[in-house]
Amino acid sequence: MTMPLTTTRISTDWPCQVKTPGSYDWERSATKWLRELVPARYASYPALIRHPVLLARHAQIQVQNEIRVARTALQTARADLPALGMPESVIEHTIKLYAAEVMQLQHIARSVRAVSQALIDHGR
Repeated sequence: MTMPLTTTRISTDWPCQVKTPGSYDWERSATKWLRELVPARYASYPALIRHPVLLARHAQIQVQNEIRVARTALQTARADLPALGMPESVIEHTIKLYAAEVMQLQHIARSVRAVSQALIDHGR
């Protein structure tokens, strides 16, 4: 059975690792990408493997929590790191690292939302 190609518009947030919705094997590529975003133990749960929308939901929650962790680390670095004996150069580098990570995670969160919506739309 062949699936008809859709005219789903791909947003700039669409991950390059995931094929275009409606194309051959796109759901498999979406599932593979989403599995990389969740802890390994979750990626092997049968319900999440069989239902990509559930996997996408869990990936959204996972990434949102990672954003919270990175923001907390960023917000507390200047106060906490000197007490750990970190020199100023390391503190500044760490702050830049956390700021970049927050931005990267926000992009991933938008990508997960785009893939999730495509999976939901495809299932209708």
